[in-house]
Amino acid sequence: MTPVVLLLFLAPLLSCCRAEAKPVDCSDVFQQNPSSASGVYTIFPFSERFSVQVYCDRETDGGDWTVIQRRMDGTVNFYRGWDQYVAGFGDAEGEYWLGLEFIHKITAKRAQELLVEMEDFEGNKASARYSSFSVGGECDGYKLTVSGFTDRGAGDSLTHHSGMKFSTFDKDQDGSPLNCAQVYYGGWWYSNCHWTNPNGLYAWGASTYGIGINWQTWKGFKYSLKSLTMKIRPSQ
Repeated sequence: MTPVVLLLFLAPLLSCCRAEAKPVDCSDVFQQNPSSASGVYTIFPFSERFSVQVYCDRETDGGDWTVIQRRMDGTVNFYRGWDQYVAGFGDAEGEYWLGLEFIHKITAKRAQELLVEMEDFEGNKASARYSSFSVGGECDGYKLTVSGFTDRGAGDSLTHHSGMKFSTFDKDQDGSPLNCAQVYYGGWWYSNCHWTNPNGLYAWGASTYGIGINWQTWKGFKYSLKSLTMKIRPSQ
């Protein structure tokens, strides 16, 4: 058998042995498995040796969404320190925070858009969409950059935080003389201090000023939302 014929014979076998690239985000998950439904999947934003579980949304606005934050029932404590916000916490089946390092890696690999969906305790729903969303690395304080707001009923409470570093009660990087994370019981890109507090206390509706899961341009500072979800997908 000549070398050319041998190569043609072995090519299908060689291609079958070639490992498929590990998914970096949910868009990769659905591209690799077109019949997959929404649910929890394992992705590899950092490297093929470090995985994390996320909820992947295939239904909303064409799908491909990677959920990076979700509040829905108050079962997970979000008043946590810096290390936990960097690494991530919670359960991808329910409430969780993906982790600043994972979010940074996803947004550094390709341009992302952001969708923030929320619901109050009366069953009303609203959302806000941003055409550009990224999170810097640890050396930059995991700085938030967000732009391209489109109103879908919620108004814009996030652009105010663009350019801010992430803060927790044990790592104050906000733009206020106060420790905003400590005052408002959360971890966030606080400025002086916030227009939105997605990682604040779960307060079941009415709350003390600024303490709950607020989205100021929709429900103000004294209403804590029933649910709030942040999800991203490639914008190009």
